[in-house]
Amino acid sequence: MSWILNIDTALNTASVCLSEKGFPSLYTENKIQKDHSSWLHISIKELIAESGIDKKQLEAVCVNIGPGSYTGLRVGLSAGKGLCYALNIPLITVSSLELAAYAVKNEAYDLICPAIDARRMEIYSSLYDNKLHILQKPSAIVVTQETFTDMLNKHKILFCGDGSHKLKEVISHANAMFSDNGGNAKQLAEISYSLFRKNIFSHLATTQPLYLKDSYTAGN
Repeated sequence: MSWILNIDTALNTASVCLSEKGFPSLYTENKIQKDHSSWLHISIKELIAESGIDKKQLEAVCVNIGPGSYTGLRVGLSAGKGLCYALNIPLITVSSLELAAYAVKNEAYDLICPAIDARRMEIYSSLYDNKLHILQKPSAIVVTQETFTDMLNKHKILFCGDGSHKLKEVISHANAMFSDNGGNAKQLAEISYSLFRKNIFSHLATTQPLYLKDSYTAGN
């Protein structure tokens, strides 16, 4: 039946989606970031109970591995790995940048730049075309008025994700468009089923969160 559990605890709003063949079946979310850890395990248990399936019917677990909240990433990946290990099923991982780009793919005319808030005036970003082919690898950058000028002079760019507001504050180029849509576990479900069918899995023992930079000592 291809039941996949999809977990996204990377950012302020966490979500979990139980999907069948890529279609969301049950969905729940939590908007209180500090509660993600306690909320996640209870929500997974309740979602599976509500579905009426046995957890042994799960065929994979998909996790958003970041970049994002350091604590959130660890919470989500630890839960995903634990389930995969206990049930002997594969782990699928998707970056928060890919998820954000996927969520707005139907809105983009040319290029998509997902942006994840990295505190201060920094963002995590990457660049995709509107077919979701990656053009620039994920990196942490400082936002200025000139950050994307060269690209904007040649292309229309849709900036998306929870870091897009920082860009909107400083970029006034006519080719710049903005969306705060960063996706959630429902879109993750669509991506994970495609990866599942292609047998694209992550190594259970060695997969780590995608941090992109070191944690702040007083951070989350």
